[in-house]
Amino acid sequence: MIYLDNSATTAPDEDVLRTFTEASRTYYGNPASLHQAGTRADQLLQNARKQVARLAGDDESEVVFTSGGTESNNLAILGYAKKYRYRGNHIITTEIEHDSVRKACRSLEEDGFEVDWLAVDEQGVISLDELKRKLRPDTILVSIMHVNNEIGSVQPLAQCAQIIRERSRAIFHSDCVQSAGKLALPFPRYTDAITLSGHKIHGLKGMGCLLAKPSRLPEAISYGGGQEDGLRSGTVNVAGAAAFAKAFRLATAEPSADHMRNWTAAMHDGLKNEPRLRILSSPDGAPHIFSMAFKGLTGEVAVNYFQENGIYVSTSSACSSKSSRTSHVIEAVGVPEEYRKGAVRISFGRSNSAADAERVIEVTKEFLEMTKKGMKQHDME
Repeated sequence: MIYLDNSATTAPDEDVLRTFTEASRTYYGNPASLHQAGTRADQLLQNARKQVARLAGDDESEVVFTSGGTESNNLAILGYAKKYRYRGNHIITTEIEHDSVRKACRSLEEDGFEVDWLAVDEQGVISLDELKRKLRPDTILVSIMHVNNEIGSVQPLAQCAQIIRERSRAIFHSDCVQSAGKLALPFPRYTDAITLSGHKIHGLKGMGCLLAKPSRLPEAISYGGGQEDGLRSGTVNVAGAAAFAKAFRLATAEPSADHMRNWTAAMHDGLKNEPRLRILSSPDGAPHIFSMAFKGLTGEVAVNYFQENGIYVSTSSACSSKSSRTSHVIEAVGVPEEYRKGAVRISFGRSNSAADAERVIEVTKEFLEMTKKGMKQHDME
């Protein structure tokens, strides 16, 4: 099988698995304990923390280990809102954020915060002019994802940062779950905090982190023993932290992912003139994500056809692929009604090749031809 659902999750790297196994076996002590086993575990934990900070570009940054992207996004959105509410109650985000940001912002709206939702164009990119208009003296948080998980659109975070700094004191957070290992990260030069997830970069599920500047930390949103400097209580998953650091190091070894961009470019060229197919991803988008939609068909039918031909793909984001509702991202970018239910996402990972992209082109054309014949037969009947 050809696995092309890497934006949903990736196969863990063997080196990452070895790191986790060895750390679990050798550094099993609670890092909060005073005895030698606890001290050794804490040393490994701090080494992992330092490595992640260094790889992100700032040795002094705070690394708060979490269970993954969702928890990190919640800690950022809810934690910053809680900390800076004395300054104001205005938040800015986009219409195409992951649900872990969207729903956190919705909960804040119910709690009296005012949230402005930036629209996107057909390519899934926000308007900088709208960001300028929406920023206010009482804006306390701006959260804009780096790469969209469904269509791969890349936001202009450098320009956003300049606008935010010129016009407000707002915290600038970015969900970088899909950009880590594919693009240069915006932290710490442009953003105050970013979210990362281990299982998107050939690490393990259940491990991620929030990276933040030491002077711009959120408040805790959960309580307990005060681990992670009080920001994320609970016994720390030391082996998971070590494995995350290893996965992050391997992912950042090749941040440009030029080979993946060549594959998505080939797919753009190979499928751009196909009737009844609408390409949703921009050639200027993320290198590893190619999204398309079939006219008058459902994504589920396409996914099943691809699987029958030895290829695993996804309808949109894995978080919502089993839901019958139209993706909020597909709606936000203005996909015509006749294409909305037919979205399919192909996402490349470390184990893929140019041959995999060529096979997708071939199977896509076969699927279009097969369904064309089926539609003609249906019309005749």
